[in-house]
Amino acid sequence: MKFSDEWLVPTVESLIPEDVLTSLRGGEGDEPVSLWETLVSRKLATDDQVVTAIATKFRLPVAEIHQIEARVRDAVPEQLARSHSVIPLKITDSYLVAASANPFDVDAEKILAFATGREVRLHLCPPGIVKEKLDEIYRAEDVVSKLLDDMDDSASVEQLDEEVEELGATIDEASQRPIIRLVDMMLADGIASRASDIHVEPSEGGVIVRYRIDGVLRQVMKIPRTAGLPLISRLKIISGLDIADRLRPQDGRARVSINNDRIDLRVSTLPASLGEKVVIRILNANALDLSLDALGLLEDERDSIAELLDNKEGIVLVTGPTGSGKTTTLYSAIRLIQGEGTNIVTVEDPVEYRMGQNIVQVQVHEKAGLTFASALRSILRQDPDVVLIGEIRDRETSQIAVQASLTGHLVLSTLHTNDAPNTITRLVDMGMEAYKIGSALRGVIAQRLMRRLCQVCRQDMPKDVRRKLPQHVAAVLPKDTKLFVPVGCPDCSMTGYRGRFSIVQILRMSKDIERVVSEGGTADLIETEARKAGMLDLWQSGLRHVLNGDTSVEELLRVTDIPTGSDENGGPSPESPPSRGSETAGMSQAEPEVMTATALRAHPVDFAEAFELLEDDLQGLADVPGVESKGVKVLLVDDEEQLRRVMRDLLEREGYDIAEAADGPEAIDMVDQFAPDIIVLDLNLPTLDGYSVLTQLRTRPTTQNIPVIVLTAKGDEDNEVRVFELGADDFLTKPFRARALAARLDAILARRRS
Repeated sequence: MKFSDEWLVPTVESLIPEDVLTSLRGGEGDEPVSLWETLVSRKLATDDQVVTAIATKFRLPVAEIHQIEARVRDAVPEQLARSHSVIPLKITDSYLVAASANPFDVDAEKILAFATGREVRLHLCPPGIVKEKLDEIYRAEDVVSKLLDDMDDSASVEQLDEEVEELGATIDEASQRPIIRLVDMMLADGIASRASDIHVEPSEGGVIVRYRIDGVLRQVMKIPRTAGLPLISRLKIISGLDIADRLRPQDGRARVSINNDRIDLRVSTLPASLGEKVVIRILNANALDLSLDALGLLEDERDSIAELLDNKEGIVLVTGPTGSGKTTTLYSAIRLIQGEGTNIVTVEDPVEYRMGQNIVQVQVHEKAGLTFASALRSILRQDPDVVLIGEIRDRETSQIAVQASLTGHLVLSTLHTNDAPNTITRLVDMGMEAYKIGSALRGVIAQRLMRRLCQVCRQDMPKDVRRKLPQHVAAVLPKDTKLFVPVGCPDCSMTGYRGRFSIVQILRMSKDIERVVSEGGTADLIETEARKAGMLDLWQSGLRHVLNGDTSVEELLRVTDIPTGSDENGGPSPESPPSRGSETAGMSQAEPEVMTATALRAHPVDFAEAFELLEDDLQGLADVPGVESKGVKVLLVDDEEQLRRVMRDLLEREGYDIAEAADGPEAIDMVDQFAPDIIVLDLNLPTLDGYSVLTQLRTRPTTQNIPVIVLTAKGDEDNEVRVFELGADDFLTKPFRARALAARLDAILARRRS
């Protein structure tokens, strides 16, 4: 059996007899074990003896583990330190000192150098102390207590679920533990922070807690798995879920009282590779103002919706993706028409908010046979004036809803579509007859949610920023209109935004639209007729809020698509087709330089956690107005997948076409298949090293002229001279700054072209 630290064998032969070493090799098990740890655990040698032997033989420095700088913890991510078993000790502008039980680990040295952009100096440290110090550095002395100290404990949290009484003393005893207090404080803090959801997500380095505030997730804490897994179990207990079942998704409910305010929680669990993910939906009826005014709609939009609700029969649909506020809009509509003389019945899955008197709410229970369709049939026998259906999901429900609207009932419901005109074609796809839809439908409200600028810290948009706005945006902004940008202050948790409002696209049925629908017209024809009747799209609705100073241009670009062409009102010009459909479809129709910027804003650069220090080098890539292909093929040859991914992300955003190879033989094959214009070659490769690959490239007539940039962690003069003698065009020593690679590529290609 080989040891995982086989390099140590010649060094420790002087410490233990040969027959003892032979017996250790004969141990059972397929997985290699650490010789160092085995010697210490069996008391055949001490850590000090092994350290002294290694340091003396190889003249290596011994780590001073009691001198760990505080800032070095942030420089080296926990995942990276644990995966390579290194302790970061000290960091300067030029080098990083780290402790390791294997000072000859070239891979660890290379990855640390690339991640930190500094030379790495590995010092010797016993493996047991490495593990102990990693837990101490990244877990801190008592994470749970520290988290609790940082949180406001003035809130009084009391569980109102029936499980408290059933579990009795067990819960009373458990509530004294720090982890239970952490759960209570997390819920209180999330509600105080105006979070709509709390995400508890297991990861390799621990458990991450994120709040969704104003529609955007924000990480608030990271705790070790030793505290995170009990936290997840506690959440399952209070929501009545089976804590022993970790292999199936579960859904539950809980009700808590925070400072005497009752808060409903919807808890959902999902089995994942590293544990269960838990999402808590916070339903705080006390903080919810259910009225059309509270939705932030413009006056004409409120009037249009109110006119739709004045109908005594027909269907009114609210559409949009998950999380766009459809249910809140329906509840606000119900509030507007609620009264003693109106019989209102809802069927929902689940019932999110209790609406109070004069409204009967029915909870769908599919296991008991109570579906949307079956509940709707029974509701129609209850003489309702208004019926609210949580969602139209299938043909049966849509048929009953249309039938109810044609027999004198006002039906309100939601549907998942991207815009108002496509809602009608979606109903046809479900199997509804087009002529019935034309007769029954009264209107469609497509909506999204946009974040509202913090009124405390917002600032005027600088002139240089305004000049860089996309062409389609700048064309529809009056020059004398004041625009604002987010800044960030304590009132908005340094985000620049506080609260959200709705932007809407309202399609109101008319005789002309009804005729197009009944004839089976496409969404394009329906939209054309609706625009003639005055319908605006989501872009125009959001743009009006930007001009009013409610939000920023950046937020408008995040939420909506830029139309292909624009008239003076920000809408599509007559000669260009209107922009509809999904965000991806909208982007495909727009000018490349504008939509690339939009796409990058919506999908920011996402690098591996181990390389987060590269963001300084790559900052601003997302603001480049256009990234066009250079038509240059680059082959990346490196055995480290993470390193290749970072280089690929950088070079693709610079316009290069990229192929990859993980070892020497694969590199030779990819040269023949991919026909690269330039090769980036690492010297330390398995099977066939970089020197041999370079030699083969230069001896073959078809590849001898392909430029090659050599990457290596060995920056000595002899190595540099050797690769140039073999025919390399450039030599780059690791670590290197990210943009240095792109600059070298451009320079070599420019020389070749000239």
